[in-house]
Amino acid sequence: MTLILWYVGFVIAGDVAAYLIGLLIEREFGSNVSLIVFLALYFLTLWVSWLIAVRVTGSPASRQAA
Repeated sequence: MTLILWYVGFVIAGDVAAYLIGLLIEREFGSNVSLIVFLALYFLTLWVSWLIAVRVTGSPASRQAA
């Protein structure tokens, strides 16, 4: 359960960042480029958030071994 909570938290933070970056790109280059950048960042956020959440919630035995 802890893994899911960390994951959702990281995804929310990443989505907000992707949205804000998309807004900046839209003002500078237009909506077509903004959409591509936002979608790339969105899917990257899903993947990276999972990796970070798994690392944060790793088992105590694996932390001691490292």
